[in-house]
Amino acid sequence: MHVCILGAGIAGLATAWQLHRAGFEVTVIDRAGAGAGASGANGAQLSYAYVQPLADPSLWRHLPKLLFAKASPFHLRLQLDPQQWAWGLQFLAACRSSVSRETTVQLLALAARSRIAFERLLSEERLDCDFSSTGKLVLYGDTPSFGAARRQMALQRGLGSVQHAVTASECAAIEPALARHVPHIAGAIHTPGECAADCFKVCQELQRLLVAGGVQFLFNTEVTAMEQRAGRAVATHTSHGPVYADAFVAALGSASGGFGRRLGLDLPVYPLKGYSITLPVASDWGAAPRVNVTDAARKMVFARIGSRLRVAGMAELVGHNTAIAPDRIDALVQATREIFPQCGDLDAPVPWAGLRPATPTGRPILGRRPGTPENLLFNTGHGALGFTLAFGSAVHILELLQAARPLTISAAGPVSCSA
Repeated sequence: MHVCILGAGIAGLATAWQLHRAGFEVTVIDRAGAGAGASGANGAQLSYAYVQPLADPSLWRHLPKLLFAKASPFHLRLQLDPQQWAWGLQFLAACRSSVSRETTVQLLALAARSRIAFERLLSEERLDCDFSSTGKLVLYGDTPSFGAARRQMALQRGLGSVQHAVTASECAAIEPALARHVPHIAGAIHTPGECAADCFKVCQELQRLLVAGGVQFLFNTEVTAMEQRAGRAVATHTSHGPVYADAFVAALGSASGGFGRRLGLDLPVYPLKGYSITLPVASDWGAAPRVNVTDAARKMVFARIGSRLRVAGMAELVGHNTAIAPDRIDALVQATREIFPQCGDLDAPVPWAGLRPATPTGRPILGRRPGTPENLLFNTGHGALGFTLAFGSAVHILELLQAARPLTISAAGPVSCSA
């Protein structure tokens, strides 16, 4: 069976890997290159046990500050864009305890499958991707936020996650680079099994392995249309001609919404813009973190990838704008300087901005969608958890292609079967 995968980010490439090793013939199409989009310089954390969705009821009390404060990690720029308004209203409707809990349950299950699949890849192949397994600390600066985090931890521990609430001094013992920041920590959640890796390097390594295995790549190639016959897709038309296949997987990231609209489908995927900086770390032990760190108030993550530190954060609902805003980069630099003042050279960080494909609930869209060709599957909408969930999603897509009845994870509801 020949499967054509649209998109060469981490979701598309992980899918290509799973299909290839299962014996499928695979072609991958991308308008740029491997890992060129949101996979390029993301937060690098693999948060298998910490999957709390952005759509959370606690957001309501912080909403005015999040929307209107100049330094807010969440920013909304209203536009004459019906997709933005529709997504925003669905997002606010999803900020309920019942929805957040159900999303957490589903994401934890998918993340567990993803860990198994990625670690299997690491055991089978020698990947140059700066992988580490040093755990994760999520820092909280006030007692109410820490209390809410402990309640979320209780939910996740009940679902199998290994996590612990720790004091500020315990944070410094776990990660010595936090010693100077201890007065600003009310408490933290420690997840000892969390990991990190350079997502872009993983993409490059997957491309290398797939090319060696005979997978065809069509880069710098735009997907323009789908050719359909009798309810099935027979070809995708591109800027370089048609590509015929038996099945198609749309892993188009933030471009998924536009692709869906060309098929008459209202796909609830909208870009959440994020930023990162990458800098070389100091050689002194304890100067730069080795444990993954998340500052919950600032919505920023810190991940050690080899001899570099990746700092990422922000969530901007500003459409498909990838311009790098200097004030956002300055905020990342300033936060790094405050939390890890001796971590490394902060004078010339490498800046980046990318678009995370997000659904209102935070649940990815995996599988068929009503009204689309029966042999077209979607693999999109992972939001900030794209790297974490990519390999579990890929296994799910493989199972769908092998199964008689498609199983779909809906962004609007729980897992469901469709004939």
